[in-house]
Amino acid sequence: MRIIFLCFLSLLGLGVSAQRHYTCYYTPEQLKIDGLGKEAAWQKAPWTEDFVDIEGDARPLPPLRTRTKLLWDKENLYIYAELQEPDLWGELRQHDTIIFRDNDFEVFIDPDNDTHNYFELEINALGTVMDLFLAKPYKTGGRAVMGWDTHGLRSAVHHKGTMNRPGDTDGDWSVEMSIPLASIRFFGDNKYPDDTTLWRINFSRVEWDKNVVGGQYVHRVDSATGRRLPEHNWVWSPQGLVDMHMPEKWGYLAFSTKAVGEGTVDFVLPESEIARRYLWEVYYRQRKYRMEHGIFALDLASLGLSSKAGPSYEMAMEATSRQFTATIKGGGLPAMLMIDHDGKIGATK
Repeated sequence: MRIIFLCFLSLLGLGVSAQRHYTCYYTPEQLKIDGLGKEAAWQKAPWTEDFVDIEGDARPLPPLRTRTKLLWDKENLYIYAELQEPDLWGELRQHDTIIFRDNDFEVFIDPDNDTHNYFELEINALGTVMDLFLAKPYKTGGRAVMGWDTHGLRSAVHHKGTMNRPGDTDGDWSVEMSIPLASIRFFGDNKYPDDTTLWRINFSRVEWDKNVVGGQYVHRVDSATGRRLPEHNWVWSPQGLVDMHMPEKWGYLAFSTKAVGEGTVDFVLPESEIARRYLWEVYYRQRKYRMEHGIFALDLASLGLSSKAGPSYEMAMEATSRQFTATIKGGGLPAMLMIDHDGKIGATK
């Protein structure tokens, strides 16, 4: 764990520019969820960048292409993805089984950008879905709520090839989803997306190495241990570590009320996202300090930090041995920002 914390501190030096962004345009056209993405609106929607390894530049580029695109209307967020795959394979057919034990496509959404109360959806090439809710990440004691379902979800997959037939060469499989906005809305939040709406989102693809034995696909194993080889994790916005449950490292989804195909909108990162970087540095230094000393540091100086951050920010921290809250203000921030010992981050009220 010490290595993980030190690695994350070095990742902070990359800055928020390492996190990708996508502008999601409005669709006035009704979309048929059939896995094909043939409607004119989909043809006008831009693709994301191709997926990369979850660790980013530290690993080679994936050998198979994965990319996605998004649209929205007043009721739904739409996602379409294409996954190059020469060997279409899948086994799991029951809802809410652990889908990443098959090759799969995954969506992670944090609609209020506080790294808590976020959603995960997974789907395999058979169209089997697993969906869950987390009140907070696993690293701070979060537990997946498997009983949560994306009410009203519509999804479909389409194959260019044949499922579970070793010996032939397939092309790809595609995923189309319609996620009702109401299913990922919190109590009292009845606001539709507008031109200021910014979510955190990421997409992951899990791919397993397989051999063909007796005309069947079987997982490759480590000859020394007899265990499955680790899966490949390919993502849209690199996490830097093999951990999807770091919402602070997900990409940005900016909504636009402009109809798709009627021009483009430049992405502008809010200053608050830049300021948050300094709060995350406090958080991970505190995690490392507690691991080494058994308690949290009581002041910024003990973490090797000062109250001055960046060109014009001021930081402060209140702490006991078991909890802390750090704040940042100044610059052009419209409100003071804070982070706590659980990694929950946002504007103070």
